[in-house]
Amino acid sequence: MQAVLNFPDLSPELFSISLFGMEFALRWYALAYIAGILIAWRMALAALRRPALWPDETPPMTAQRLEDLLTWIIIGVILGGRLGFVLFYQPAYYLQNPVEILKVWQGGMSFHGGLLGVVLAALFFARRHAIPVLPLADLVAHTVPPGLFLGRLANFVNAELWGRPSDLPWAVIFPGAAAQSCPDVVGLCARHPSQLYEAALEGLLLGGLLLWMVYRRGAFRAPGRVLGAFLAGYGASRFVVEFFRQPDAQFVTPDNPLGLAWHVGGYGLTMGQLLSLPMIALGLFFLLRARRGPA
Repeated sequence: MQAVLNFPDLSPELFSISLFGMEFALRWYALAYIAGILIAWRMALAALRRPALWPDETPPMTAQRLEDLLTWIIIGVILGGRLGFVLFYQPAYYLQNPVEILKVWQGGMSFHGGLLGVVLAALFFARRHAIPVLPLADLVAHTVPPGLFLGRLANFVNAELWGRPSDLPWAVIFPGAAAQSCPDVVGLCARHPSQLYEAALEGLLLGGLLLWMVYRRGAFRAPGRVLGAFLAGYGASRFVVEFFRQPDAQFVTPDNPLGLAWHVGGYGLTMGQLLSLPMIALGLFFLLRARRGPA
């Protein structure tokens, strides 16, 4: 018998209450979003209070202005994440069931869509308040990894976004018929805990790198450097993890068992990899551009 791990006895809900005949629950995933945003706010505030980190020892905004930005970012994350999932992953379904788009509590958020929502919100905010764009983007970018880490842990607790079948010693037997629907596997099917791979790469490794760049290498003094490292680092991490992550069901067919969104002759890329390539390219662009500035 292969040495694999059983999924721990975890509930996706912290607690639930019944009011007026309706069930309300606080889920780990929602708590991860809340905690990620609060941690990001505190990290940004700490950076703004250290003028020596910034060009000419001038932070891009005040602490009061940061609170205003937080509201815009929350809106960008929710709207962008939901619309990104709808457009990138299940456009046909939501075109036929448009009311389902509003049911965010049922799940279905795209990081790439959320990132785009944050970018648009930050650009609008910067333009409205005459804030330099690249320093603002650097400030926001270095605060994102903790939220990614917590979000991927919540994905694991929810037993969702699991990986491809595996017989490695740390493969996990996830519950549910979908997780156990593994072709050519007799008995229980174990899978890569790809949520934990992403938590380690996107959260711990990338987050540690950005903090080292900011507080040890003065990266904020070269506008765009932290942004570039975040975009390239996240894109590369996601691209790699996609080799181990089970693709979305709508992309898997008998002729395309790997769930490739684009392929020629059996070789291609998943949707996550296709969306990550522009991030890597844009990140490298900002890194090269920042080399012209002081470090």
